[in-house]
Parts: sequence; C-alpha cells; structure tokens
Amino acid sequence: MAVDSLTQGPRRFNAIMRHIEGVSHRMLTLTLRGLERDGLVKRTAYATIPPKVEYELTELGRSLIEPLSALGDWALRNHPTIEAARQKFEAEG
Repeated sequence: MAVDSLTQGPRRFNAIMRHIEGVSHRMLTLTLRGLERDGLVKRTAYATIPPKVEYELTELGRSLIEPLSALGDWALRNHPTIEAARQKFEAEG
C-alpha cells in the first residue's frame, strides 16, 4: 500500500513502486494522486534535471499509520480462517 511505503519518510516514485510488489505504473500514479487530493500525501517537485519528485505523508496521512497497522495485523492473524471459509464456500458452490 502506498501509505505504508511512506511511513519511513519521503520517497521517490520508483522507490514506492519497488516497495509495492506487483503495482502498475498507472495504478500507483492514480493512487498517489487520489491520496494527494484527499490530503494524505504531499507531492514535492524539485526543479532539477532530470526532474525530481518526492512523496511524503501529511500529518493526516501519518494519523493512518496506527489504524492501518492494526488492520494489517488483524488480516494476518485471521488469514487461515478466511482461507478456510473461502475453500468451504468454493466446495459448496
């Protein structure tokens, strides 16, 4: 997730892309734009050659770290139960 990849501080686009396995360039671009629009991420463009752009969490974005971490922990703890429910559903299907 883009927010998770920014918890350690500002990152460039390609660093975020490497951190999020399997995300396409377009999907990451759209996600970062949405997060910026919602006030969760700040985009800073530097007038260098080549241009340098960094993304970082805003104060509002940083306030998501704890609840998202709790949700991630819940998902990891409950993954076996969820997987079993999926298999049961498919078998009955």
